[in-house]
Amino acid sequence: MWQLQGRGVAHTCDGLSRRDFLQVGSLGAGMGLADFAALQAVGAVDPKSEKNGIMIFNLGAPSQLDCWDMKPQAPLEIRGPFQPIETRAPGIRISEMFPGMARHGEKISYVRTVYHTAAAVHDTGHQMLQTGRLFSGGLETPHVGCVLGFLKGRKGDLPPHVVLPEKMGPTGGNLPHGQEAGFLGKPHDPFVLNADPSAKDFRVPDLLPPAELPVVRVDRRRRLREVVDQSVKDFEASPQARLMDANFEQAYRLMTSTQAREAFALDQESDALRDRYGRNRFGQCLLLARRLIERGVRFVTVNTFLTVFNEITWDIHGSVPFTSIEGMKKTVAPVFDQGVSALLEDLEQRGLLENTVVPVLGEFGRTPKVNPAGGRDHWPQVWTVWFAGGGIVGGRVVGQSDEIGGFPLDRPTSTAEVVATIYRSLGVDLEHVLPGPQQRPIPVVDSGVREIRELF
Repeated sequence: MWQLQGRGVAHTCDGLSRRDFLQVGSLGAGMGLADFAALQAVGAVDPKSEKNGIMIFNLGAPSQLDCWDMKPQAPLEIRGPFQPIETRAPGIRISEMFPGMARHGEKISYVRTVYHTAAAVHDTGHQMLQTGRLFSGGLETPHVGCVLGFLKGRKGDLPPHVVLPEKMGPTGGNLPHGQEAGFLGKPHDPFVLNADPSAKDFRVPDLLPPAELPVVRVDRRRRLREVVDQSVKDFEASPQARLMDANFEQAYRLMTSTQAREAFALDQESDALRDRYGRNRFGQCLLLARRLIERGVRFVTVNTFLTVFNEITWDIHGSVPFTSIEGMKKTVAPVFDQGVSALLEDLEQRGLLENTVVPVLGEFGRTPKVNPAGGRDHWPQVWTVWFAGGGIVGGRVVGQSDEIGGFPLDRPTSTAEVVATIYRSLGVDLEHVLPGPQQRPIPVVDSGVREIRELF
């Protein structure tokens, strides 16, 4: 993370060192406000379309059989303990755990036959569902939101892609999760909130300078290039220095922007609306996501959870430290149902849903048979994702799984098709070629992959 203060030697008259200045402009291993430069690629995006996105990633992987692809006629050890309920979309039923979603059934379309053939670990699914490709050879494919930011740039002072509340943490595979810019370069990484918006003292850690470093001193540092000594002139002319300058300017611009401060000012929302989303981390992240999209951020990724360790998630293995299927109903599903229901309603009421695609994803499914601990284990052979908004036609089901929810019965859908559908909803040309060590078309997947056309 870039810092505004640090130890140095060669001090200027206001106490700032050359090292301080370089530290502000540098690209470190931890990314902060300096990492949001974006380029404009002509012809990659339909100029008539100003589509945005809010990706909800259900880290831990919801059970298809207990959530959105129930099999009430299957034996108890397969169907689980919950009953299906009708939604407002005729013929579509989902779990009783999601009454709020059921009331918005006409807005939602489900894809019930997503699968992948990679290792059944969380990280591989994270990569494929957010980038369209499994990483190989040390090459990391960029996240959808990073690609959109690269192609279209920022609006005003706001970053084009924001991750809430934090990037994904450890999930057991020790692999990258796909929430960065990959081969596009670190300047196109997302802005990461790194805070809990439901906290009473919520503030964005990197948005404003620390109290001990007034803005006037930051402004002086911004002009330090006029007074640096002759010995660094050669460096000043290098491409690395020019990139450093650009990153510093982006950081300074965001840090001192009233537009940015206002966009993240969640306390400007009414108490009633905040209550409607739920006074918890996930609910307030969704509300903040809507606020950011409304004010010019192009894409927001919301992680429902940050890790499968030390917190109850969708990863319902049953045994401690995980929860059981029943535990999911008590702890995970109510928070999720309240938050996403409020988001869909809020986006629609504000006229944002039509131009904001909401993909709701998970990295794999769960085993058809309940395990002895009362949970379900990893199962990438089939699972369900769903979409709303952004030109997606609601009230549809794509694909059908078999009688035990274990394999696609028809219309198997690859993870690449899911990602291509997100790009299509964003108005991005799937034939556009991204730069990088291996030039590949969007969504940087195998050739011939298209969107899920049944959704449009």
